[in-house]
Amino acid sequence: MSLLIPLYVHPAEDPGAWHRLITAADRTHAVVLNPANGPGTGPDQAFTAVADALRTAGARLLGYVDTDYGARAPSAVTADARRHQEWYAVDGCFLDRVTAGPEGLPGCRRLVRSLRRAGARTVVLNPGVDPAPGYVRLADLTVTFEGHWSTYVAAFSRSVRAKPHPPERICHLVYGVPGALVPLAVRTAQDRGAGVCCPVTGGLPNPWAELTPALTVTETEGRA
Repeated sequence: MSLLIPLYVHPAEDPGAWHRLITAADRTHAVVLNPANGPGTGPDQAFTAVADALRTAGARLLGYVDTDYGARAPSAVTADARRHQEWYAVDGCFLDRVTAGPEGLPGCRRLVRSLRRAGARTVVLNPGVDPAPGYVRLADLTVTFEGHWSTYVAAFSRSVRAKPHPPERICHLVYGVPGALVPLAVRTAQDRGAGVCCPVTGGLPNPWAELTPALTVTETEGRA
């Protein structure tokens, strides 16, 4: 099991969290950089520094880009991805709030092709739910669940709509996990066909500000 890390806190606000992440870079699938709900209006030197350190430590870097469920113009999405590449030398992009229904699939396909032509070597889709068949084939990794632990254990299981996919193509992001149950969350993700995950104890509005439990548990659970 490996970790997709969306650490959505500024390095100046919690340098310790970023330091712990850098030291655990070899246990990550990728790290999502999100300076300002996207790349922002200009390079942020604090993010430049942690990006350099993470890259040196062997992490794959992804730039956060919001698609607003297909409402944002593809040109705006591609422009954000290019800024991430130019300012932080990311390997690809993490597309958040992606459409999940069959009607959005053609537009998502065109967007992913455009991003790859623009230089994105890795594309991650985050519909946050089990998407219609076809989405998982578009990207390197697809987040088929993002939500609270209580929902994860009570109302979510393996995909029933799509054919099984290799675990390394599927990711589950789970927040609100009781600290003692983080190892169980990792095993549950594995049992439900996800080879990448990120279980954290935090809650809304920003559950991805503290990652120590997830980083610790993967030391014993191993990587996919």
